[in-house]
Amino acid sequence: MEERVIADPVLSQRYIFRRAVAEDGREVLQVEAWIEPGGGVLIPHIHPKMEERFEVLAGEVTFLVGRKRVRASAGEQAVVAPGVRHGYQNTGKQEAHILCEASPPDAELQQFLEDAAGLARAGKFTKRGIPTSFSGLLQGAILIDHYREMVIFLSPPRFLQRLFIGPLARLGERRGYRAGKFAEL
Repeated sequence: MEERVIADPVLSQRYIFRRAVAEDGREVLQVEAWIEPGGGVLIPHIHPKMEERFEVLAGEVTFLVGRKRVRASAGEQAVVAPGVRHGYQNTGKQEAHILCEASPPDAELQQFLEDAAGLARAGKFTKRGIPTSFSGLLQGAILIDHYREMVIFLSPPRFLQRLFIGPLARLGERRGYRAGKFAEL
């Protein structure tokens, strides 16, 4: 079976997803990614119940783990425990290649990344994650609301998210937008 490559032009990266067994015997979701210089997941976020182990296979990636920045090159790792703020960026001059093992293997992580990439390909967000249109705002609200148990975004501030995301997501749903369908855009 041929693996499907998912392109996200906003994050300037491509993904392949696999279910696998880690060296310690745990089942994991592997996310293999190729990141263009300057690309990556720049918006800090938290996975409340998921650990991510990143290994840099090629290039140079700077990880935000908590409040620390960790620069890693080929052969080096960064581990993000559940509940820890994080993000990453290719800070090198060449394409970076990383392998992330997410545990427990949450299928929603793959669906979320595929949905976000679909919205990116449809031009719904700027490089900074700002919606480019009202429909993009509604679709982004649905994305944040639907996946809120798996990923918590730290921007916009949480109090604004509590005030606006739910109502905007409901309005988007009334207009026919659905999480799990954005990957098809």
